[in-house]
Amino acid sequence: MLISPQEILSFWFKEAGPSKWYNGGASFDAEIRHRYELFCVNLAADLRTKFAHDWLSNPESMLALIIALDQFPRNMFRETKAAFAFDDLALSATKRAIVAGFDLKTPQDRRAFIYMPLMHSENIADQNQCVELMDSRIESESSLFHAVQHKKIIEKFGRFPHRNAILGRESTPDELEYLQSGAYSP
Repeated sequence: MLISPQEILSFWFKEAGPSKWYNGGASFDAEIRHRYELFCVNLAADLRTKFAHDWLSNPESMLALIIALDQFPRNMFRETKAAFAFDDLALSATKRAIVAGFDLKTPQDRRAFIYMPLMHSENIADQNQCVELMDSRIESESSLFHAVQHKKIIEKFGRFPHRNAILGRESTPDELEYLQSGAYSP
């Protein structure tokens, strides 16, 4: 079955919405996996072969591509390395979208999803850009708050300690203390 950008956006913004994005649980993860896993894997393979794709050509399809490569894997593959497998592609798409001005052509209530790959990056320059964009291009205190919290973690540790076990990285004593403190968890 061919999946369109409009289907991705309709699913994400109309069928799912914030209640499922943040509290969907295992059933929501399974639904995304069932509906979109093969599509996302094939999309990523296409982009790795040639970073030219019809979905990179306009704001709406670029937003759908970023959601498919950044948000869907975090649900489909929760608590596994695969959750981060397409982060590089999502980040590249985000940077292309910003250069093309697609973010400014995306409705504000959806724009944060264009910037999410920057927030998910373990690179401080990406974190700085995310905070700047969330502050200047979105009227959402919540989005800015989360961007700042992610940035603080990268400033302190240079990575997200919450990913260490999943990615097979050894945690430092400071990271272990942070994880055990119950502090902000991205």
